[in-house]
Amino acid sequence: MRWSGTLTGALAQACTVLATLLGGLTASSSADAAMLSKLFGPEMVKRGYSAAFAAAITSSAAIITALIPPGIGLIIYGYLADVSVGRLFLAGVVPGLLLAGSLFLTTWVIARRRGYAPARPHFAGWREVGIAAKDAIWALLIPVFIIVGLRYGIFTTTEAGAITVLVTIVIGAFVYRELNWAKVPGVLRETVLDTSSVMLLICAASAFGFYLAWERLPPAMAAWMVGLTRDPQMLLLLINVLLIVLGTAVEGTAALIILTPIFVPVILKSGIDPVQFGIVLVTNLTIAGITPPVGQMMFISCAVLRVPMEVYSVEILPFLGAMCAVLLLITFVPGISLWLPDLIMGR
Repeated sequence: MRWSGTLTGALAQACTVLATLLGGLTASSSADAAMLSKLFGPEMVKRGYSAAFAAAITSSAAIITALIPPGIGLIIYGYLADVSVGRLFLAGVVPGLLLAGSLFLTTWVIARRRGYAPARPHFAGWREVGIAAKDAIWALLIPVFIIVGLRYGIFTTTEAGAITVLVTIVIGAFVYRELNWAKVPGVLRETVLDTSSVMLLICAASAFGFYLAWERLPPAMAAWMVGLTRDPQMLLLLINVLLIVLGTAVEGTAALIILTPIFVPVILKSGIDPVQFGIVLVTNLTIAGITPPVGQMMFISCAVLRVPMEVYSVEILPFLGAMCAVLLLITFVPGISLWLPDLIMGR
């Protein structure tokens, strides 16, 4: 808030900043949606933001996690498509920052129209920022600890979430001394209730996705679509349309596992770079996580903030439009995804 408190829609902007910074910790958009909606949602509602808007921005900001390394979706795609995961990680950075920029702009426009005022009238000053940074130094060191652990193979990307919990408990209990044993039962109870309600919804969505896979509907749709054109640009556009349609009914990871072996040989024959396609594929399927009726991040934010799906569906439209614009940009301009890996790792 010292940094972004003077911005229009300050809390919502801070939510996007935090999602961008923490993307490399959890590697999971669903985990980030749970964290952001729990942390920012209630505070935003207290300060006059609508609960639906809070659910929309927290679920949308969580999408950035899929592209900021080390995203789980990029790892799965790299393994299935036999593509360098290192190049995929580098390729996701610029699109991830573009998604963050699109959310900043959309939030600013909506906040101005609705009168979501800045949290403070003037910039706090560098002295105040320095004091806040000093107070937060242990919390700010958590990302460094996790990234070092991942870099040197101390733990995996999936284990990083659990390690973050343990480190946070130690810092909260012994450094900041705001966490004590008396609060633990309440924390665990709330965690179990929120997680179980969301997991029931996700299980139902996964069952439906399994049925579609059993009936081989996604491969049939993909084969039909590929037969329509061999033009690379048109092929990517058709794939995007297909993914958006499937994403409304099939859970993202399941769709990624089903469709990657089908699409990769086709895009290679069409001359499309597999690294660029991986970014397009993961971005599209992650954006599907905020679309009704089975979007995982939608379920999580709506469950935490008690927002009806029909209200959320209207509130998410501006954010969905902004992110689809970024998706089209990275689809038709390969250099956005490829220039950083080409610069650092060569062609």
